[in-house]
Amino acid sequence: MPAPLIYLDNNATTPCDPRALEVMLPYFFEMPGNAASRNHPFGWMAEEAVKQAREQVALLIGAETRELVFTSGATESDNLAIKGVFELYRRKGSHIITLKTEHKAVLDTCRHIEKMGGEVTYLDVDENGLVNLGALEAAIRPDTILVSVMWANNETGVIQPIAEIGAICDKFGVLFMSDATQATGKIPVNPREAGVHLMAFSAHKLYGPKGIGALYISRRAPRVKVAPIIDGGGHEQGMRSGTLNVPAIVGFGKAAELAAQEMPQESRRLRGLRDKLESTLLGRVEEAHLNGSRENRLPHVSNIAFRYAEAESVLMTFNQRIALSSGSACTSASIEPSHVLTAMGRSADWAHSALRFSLGRFNTEEEVEQVITAVAEGVEKVRGMSPVWELFKEGNLDG
Repeated sequence: MPAPLIYLDNNATTPCDPRALEVMLPYFFEMPGNAASRNHPFGWMAEEAVKQAREQVALLIGAETRELVFTSGATESDNLAIKGVFELYRRKGSHIITLKTEHKAVLDTCRHIEKMGGEVTYLDVDENGLVNLGALEAAIRPDTILVSVMWANNETGVIQPIAEIGAICDKFGVLFMSDATQATGKIPVNPREAGVHLMAFSAHKLYGPKGIGALYISRRAPRVKVAPIIDGGGHEQGMRSGTLNVPAIVGFGKAAELAAQEMPQESRRLRGLRDKLESTLLGRVEEAHLNGSRENRLPHVSNIAFRYAEAESVLMTFNQRIALSSGSACTSASIEPSHVLTAMGRSADWAHSALRFSLGRFNTEEEVEQVITAVAEGVEKVRGMSPVWELFKEGNLDG
């Protein structure tokens, strides 16, 4: 019998917690109502279920229920926040500030804004992946309407100084948006306390179902408004039309409730597993280097470059039984080096040798030990076929 598969790609998506799935199931058949149908019990039940889920999600991030707009996920939330602010606040200015290490959902949306006549400043980060607060403040202009900085990076787990950025934005009266997809449910996230006015996140990154997310939009100090990018029906306070995905929203609510309850102990356990995996690999494998800040990062993420061993080749030695992610973003035509790692000053070769380990709720210590062995053996196998590694070992190649 083949060994069970090991899943260590939780930053891509998490398994749906069975407890979240359980509460979703009745809304597929037994209670199929549309939450906007207010003239019969099925609609009332759906509306009540959405209300409860909204309360659960709001509680996780310290928000008011009316500050949440349900979307199809963080990508839509990013689009709604950036495009919605640009359209509504364009009379005040058309300049946006973001980081070069943002998720493509933000970067590509910003490229769209540029095509619409806006101007975007893409700030550098340091070698640890952190923004320079002085550079951010210096980039703010009279026509700046929005700063967009992700709470925690999806590739490295690096956590940005969100509260400090919030204070800078408050000083200049600029709206602050954060893609908190990787952080929400993993570490305490409270947009109001951090000075964040718009915040995007997804259920499937915190053990809820795929296809559902939310955008937090501050209703006080300041009250923020966004122009909708989807019209028709006026759902979600007119900001996101479309029939609500009741089963997914219910699952989102339960996942948020579980995250709020279990976050402290879960973070401790995952940090222990991550530290074991990381320290063992860094000690066992030559030319293994951590990417990103050691201190300011999520507890379950480790990004390691194994120099002179192409990550995709390493993955092929075990990807039939272990799910990991390389530090590269694949396209249909080519494999480009990670824009996150190159923005941190890493070379293309370095970036192509990076593996991302993202542990989750259902991983065990035994699985971590198996991954350590598989990765170490995989790197050794790939290097054993590499003339570049041989040259390096002979001292004929600079590190």
